[in-house]
Amino acid sequence: MGKPTGFKEFTRQTPAERGPKLRILDWNEFHEHMDILDLRKQGARCMDCGVPFCHSGTMMAGMASGCPINNLIPEWNDLVYRNHWREALDRLHKTNNFPEFTGRVCPAPCEGSCVLGINNPAVTIKSIECAIIDRGFEEGWVVPQLPSTRTGKSIAIVGSGPAGLAAAAQLNSAGHNVTVYERADRIGGLLMYGIPNMKLEKHIVERRVKLLEEEGVKFVTGVEIGKQIPADKLKSDFDAVILCTGATRPRDLPIPGRELKGVHFAMEFLWANTKTLLDDGLKNGAPISAKGKNVVVIGGGDTGNDCIGTSMRHGCKSLINLEIVPQSPAERAANNPWPQWPRIYRVDYGHAEVEAVFGKDPRSFSTTALEFIGNAAGELTHIKLAEVDAAPPFKAKAGTERIVPCELALLAMGFLGPESPVAEQLGVKLDSRSNYEAEHNKFTTNVPGVFAAGDCRRGQSLIVWAINEGRGVARECDRYLMGKTELV
Repeated sequence: MGKPTGFKEFTRQTPAERGPKLRILDWNEFHEHMDILDLRKQGARCMDCGVPFCHSGTMMAGMASGCPINNLIPEWNDLVYRNHWREALDRLHKTNNFPEFTGRVCPAPCEGSCVLGINNPAVTIKSIECAIIDRGFEEGWVVPQLPSTRTGKSIAIVGSGPAGLAAAAQLNSAGHNVTVYERADRIGGLLMYGIPNMKLEKHIVERRVKLLEEEGVKFVTGVEIGKQIPADKLKSDFDAVILCTGATRPRDLPIPGRELKGVHFAMEFLWANTKTLLDDGLKNGAPISAKGKNVVVIGGGDTGNDCIGTSMRHGCKSLINLEIVPQSPAERAANNPWPQWPRIYRVDYGHAEVEAVFGKDPRSFSTTALEFIGNAAGELTHIKLAEVDAAPPFKAKAGTERIVPCELALLAMGFLGPESPVAEQLGVKLDSRSNYEAEHNKFTTNVPGVFAAGDCRRGQSLIVWAINEGRGVARECDRYLMGKTELV
């Protein structure tokens, strides 16, 4: 695939980014576009490895190794190298309904398992993927694909995140009548409100939603199933119901002072900011603002980093990011061999922005919060921190306590599972982790005709796993309705 000697001739190159001090002045995406010739060279680095792991999509050591939606990566790398962009787009869409999303916000487990990455920088798979779909839209190659016939079968999908949208796209393509219910005022779930604009501009989400509407998918916003519409009514009104509600119960931090004003869950902060940005351009500021405040973000990961980037754009006074785990090594450790996801030290966009403005990386590793401290008005003013042991259960070390100023604390420690009113009303069983119980690759719950997929079934995970599950549940729902399926 690609040029046989390309991996020897060309070095890894990724899209340039706008400077950190410049990009925090707006909410626009910070990646620049790469030149087509440079992209073709990057495609040429795909090395005809013979046994590509990049599209394997398996779980190793509890994390994805390779692409969970089995993207045909070597094939479209080769087509890009040969300047066959339209064919590359067709090959990309065979496995991925939304490459414009994954090409921007996926952490790229494909690159972590790239064979070239054993002893050289991996192929820039994610950048090429994004370039293919962006060019597809620019050239007008991405157009509505209406099904040739309709089956007369109807399906209700609860939740419009990536799993729900993927399921809707697939089932609609099979000729079914699909209605997607979303309790928020805009379609997209976490794609719309949970991921900040600078990582995924919302016109990109809206463009795909419009395309799905033109293909025949019906969207209903501002309606929460289980409240405005009883969940059992969906069962009586539709031939099948698919739950894609996400894992939206955040993990809390029940330490002294948790009730103080200024302590918020990360999604409260991110959701409110993006909604206000879209509603009025933040003319009157954000509902929960970091402007002029000492901010402490508790928890790493993508959500924590997005809180950092958002706080920097508000104009925070200072920022500390607490990570309870030790700092990762610069290179793979012996117990983290290829093709596992490399657990190495990385600097994400938010970290780079803090360092550019305040002079150092914001992360404080092996550190936890012991207490939120406030004033007589019940407002957060400080936070007590301590170092912890290097291994679970991460006990605080005596004598390492310190108190730092903090007027805004953001809890970004992950999610515990889905909210359960819909499952309760339908009688859907929960598993031991409080997720909707449904076996992967079958997606059937204990209630006939009711399916579950995405984070509400598997727990908090990656966008590519959500698309994997959305496509999978569509396949099994189609089989349930028709007795057979041609969906993959």
